[in-house]
Amino acid sequence: MNGLQAMSSTEHDDELPPIRITVPERYYLLPGAAIIVGTTIGLFRGSRTASLRFLAENAHRPPKTVRGWYLYNKTKNYRVLLGGLKGAGADATKLGLTAAGWVIVEEGCTRLGLDDVREVAAGLGTGTLFGVVYGLPWAGIRRTAGLGVLIGGTLRALRWSKEYLREQAAARAQELEVATAEGRAEVVEGVQEAAEAVKGAGKRT
Repeated sequence: MNGLQAMSSTEHDDELPPIRITVPERYYLLPGAAIIVGTTIGLFRGSRTASLRFLAENAHRPPKTVRGWYLYNKTKNYRVLLGGLKGAGADATKLGLTAAGWVIVEEGCTRLGLDDVREVAAGLGTGTLFGVVYGLPWAGIRRTAGLGVLIGGTLRALRWSKEYLREQAAARAQELEVATAEGRAEVVEGVQEAAEAVKGAGKRT
């Protein structure tokens, strides 16, 4: 009895549909790209800043022996590497949060029925968030917000162009299908007329 119950439960489990979770591409593409860009920028900026700081701190006490120069360069390389990693982590976090803010604002506009202005709203929110995260003054925040609106408007225009071209392509494809169907009908009628003509000629003979 237990064996039959186990078999039935196994068959029931096999019949269950698989669970699939579909995540829109913009949820991870934009933040992922921002994190990669932030890591690259932070690595270069952080390493360069650490190198200049180390040179400034040790300018008054340069090494005088070979061992001293070896330890000097070794310490400098460690400081540069550490500074680059810190800068990469900081900039990647800031840009990642900014991109996540873009995605959240855009998705919120879509859910509220404001799909036509989602890019502009996301650009405005992201520009403001960028200025706040990087600690810019009020004038800098206004410039970043304006730049965000400009970028959002450009993306909205590109999306409108894409939708327009897609509609035109769909209409053209439908016209081709109709023309193809009419052409097939004309061919069928021509074949039928030729067959009737052959039959009539056979009857006469």
